[in-house]
Amino acid sequence: MREHLTHIATDGTKVWVIAAGKASVAMALAASHTLGDRVIDGLVVSPVGTTMPLPFEVIVGEHPQPGAGSEAAARRALDLAAAVPADEQLLVLISGGASSLLAMPADGLTLLDKREATGVLLRSGADIHALNTVRKHLSAIKGGRLAAACRATTVAMVLSDVVGDDLSVIASGPTVADPSTYADAVAVIDRFGGYDAYPPAVVAHLLAGSRGERPESPKPGDDRLTRATTALVGGRQHAMAGAAAEARARGYTTTILDDAVVGEARLAGPRFVADAIQRASLGLRPACVIASGETTVRVLGNGRGGRNQELVLSAFDGLHAADAACALASVGTDGIDGPTDAAGAIADSHSAVRAATVSPGWDAAALANNDAFPLFDTLGDLIRTGPTGTNVGDLQIFLLA
Repeated sequence: MREHLTHIATDGTKVWVIAAGKASVAMALAASHTLGDRVIDGLVVSPVGTTMPLPFEVIVGEHPQPGAGSEAAARRALDLAAAVPADEQLLVLISGGASSLLAMPADGLTLLDKREATGVLLRSGADIHALNTVRKHLSAIKGGRLAAACRATTVAMVLSDVVGDDLSVIASGPTVADPSTYADAVAVIDRFGGYDAYPPAVVAHLLAGSRGERPESPKPGDDRLTRATTALVGGRQHAMAGAAAEARARGYTTTILDDAVVGEARLAGPRFVADAIQRASLGLRPACVIASGETTVRVLGNGRGGRNQELVLSAFDGLHAADAACALASVGTDGIDGPTDAAGAIADSHSAVRAATVSPGWDAAALANNDAFPLFDTLGDLIRTGPTGTNVGDLQIFLLA
């Protein structure tokens, strides 16, 4: 990111900064150190507070569901963007989590409406593309609206947590044109739960928009966005490269899978293990297979866990059936997996047997009830890192002896 920053305002133009997301503190620090006294004002929106000295206002927002801090941060960000003089520059630093951390409802909607709609989508297993299609059409800041509010040149740098690195999806694309429409958002809520599952105000808002009764989000070619440029500065490939370098240093023959691990977590786990065993068996051992992506969880029970824990739990049988000792870890690079204090979990060839000694059938029951966390906690196989201050999706690592 620093090499990108060195090209900002090289003519001495004054810069205003908005940093939002799980990596916002680190990104804002980099901007402050690189740009120095060229920075006039700034805002950092983070899911946690910071003790680091920052020459910016810091607002703590809420994640994964927006709260009062998220709404206050979005309003402040829009005000700051509108205040930048035309001959100066707005630098926007975006990382995963910013969709929830910057949340300003569209006219006629409340934050509770947005929270309830987001909750339905998350419980229904909607992927990030579907989720953010709806978010953008319930928002006053997403879908290019932040950049559209600024009369100065806007430069955005994005750290991606989205498979495919679609800039219009990452953080719901506050600085880029939105190719999705109200009609697309209506199709999403119809697919995930149906109209009756959502607040009436949300359904009415989206339907009115689909009839052309509400202004659309800025689309490609919108004059307000001609002053904005957005660049990707990091993503899941960087996480895999770092893991691969460490694995090779430890003597593993290492393979990186380009195809993202996506889909429902309980289905993705067995698929990944089967593929990893096949690939690892082709080369020298010990072998390491590395992948990344972002799965979803369709909530069928009332348990506690996260998509990484559920993915690992679903792979118990595949690991047990392997003809050599093996292990699987799946972790969120942000250090947070669902509503738990774990980043993910680890399992090996013996995990199914160990789980059965705790309580016969507990592993299957935990999967059926979306309740992976208590089982992994009992087995001592949770991975706890605490918040990492970044987010580039999830990382899977498979080892074969």
